[in-house]
Amino acid sequence: MHFDWHPVITTWQMIRRNKMRSFLTSLGIIIGISSVIIIISLGAGAQSLLVNEIKSVGSDLIGVLPGASESNGPPASVFGINITTLKYADGQAIKSRVPEIVDFSGYVRGAATVSIEGRKKEASFVGVNANYLNIESTEVVSGRFFTNEEDNSASRVVVLGSEVAEALFNFSDPLDTHVKINKETFDVIGVMKSRGSGGFQNQDNEIYIPLNTGQKIMLGINYISLMRLKVASGADVDSTVEEVKKVLRDQHGITDPEKDDFSVRSQVQTLDTLKTLTDALSYFLAMVAGISLIVGGIGIMNIMLVSITESTREIGLRKAVGARRRDISIQYLIQTVVLSMVGGLLGIFFGVLISWLVSVVANYLGYAWDFVITWQSVVLAVGFTFVVGLLSGWYPAKKAAELNPIDALRYE
Repeated sequence: MHFDWHPVITTWQMIRRNKMRSFLTSLGIIIGISSVIIIISLGAGAQSLLVNEIKSVGSDLIGVLPGASESNGPPASVFGINITTLKYADGQAIKSRVPEIVDFSGYVRGAATVSIEGRKKEASFVGVNANYLNIESTEVVSGRFFTNEEDNSASRVVVLGSEVAEALFNFSDPLDTHVKINKETFDVIGVMKSRGSGGFQNQDNEIYIPLNTGQKIMLGINYISLMRLKVASGADVDSTVEEVKKVLRDQHGITDPEKDDFSVRSQVQTLDTLKTLTDALSYFLAMVAGISLIVGGIGIMNIMLVSITESTREIGLRKAVGARRRDISIQYLIQTVVLSMVGGLLGIFFGVLISWLVSVVANYLGYAWDFVITWQSVVLAVGFTFVVGLLSGWYPAKKAAELNPIDALRYE
């Protein structure tokens, strides 16, 4: 069966003859397709970041946050709501009553201005227990970490993140010096190894102080904002989570699980929850971005109607020499589909390019962000483009096919 290439050739001639008009007409398609590709890619990249974070921290940790949550949703404290129900004593009770828990650390956090001899660095201070290195599987590269005795006595000692140490001391040895953290004086006893960004925080721009020091001296509080529990090797994490919940209910005097004022999640459960949230958000935003495809389709319909008006005499001549209504309809349908597909291909190109640039910048900033373009997003983009082309071309093609050849020939 011979394929008639005349409509395709005519379309290319129209595009080349009206380059700017054709580009502006396809701009809505280009933006829409690019947006769909970028949003789905960013969602996949964010998921890869979360997976890499779990791998770097370890899957043998259980996190406890204050505030209740739905089974697949984040706790209220994630949204910045200050909840004071979680105490360090809760962690001590868990460790003594749940054999599978071999270690734990409480966490508090705050903003800090670290200064010495006129040099200043804005950072975050993290109050943790002395066993923090074991919990986070990290180490100091210079000096030491603080001890349990220093934690219990709320000593003013600090371990600097590598970026803070570099900014304040310019590669010179910071050990046995004194720095100001906000208005308090601390002894520098160590420097952490460079760790990059984790959990959307620049870990190298953090400083670490004893938990009691963070609570009593820096913040004036008696609660913690997070607890991490280390599970024994080979232990069943899911059953351990349930045991931890039982201990916390006893600690907080809760008899009805529906009234829990805490959230307990393993790293894997946290990852699954975040994946669900990022998937839902990505597809919602992709649907919003798809609205611009409708706008693009309307633009293409408009230019095709203009094209029909400009080609009225030609259409009349073709019908006069025997062209059928079906031939005219197919010609203009092919033109709209070609115009849409050109916009779609450009949209895919720019979407992939921008997604790649985002991943390059994210990795440069220290985030373990993978460049991900899913075949589903490309198929979705191509399918959307084809459907928009058909829908936007249907009315112009119908109008062109219904032109009376005598009236069309007389058109000026």
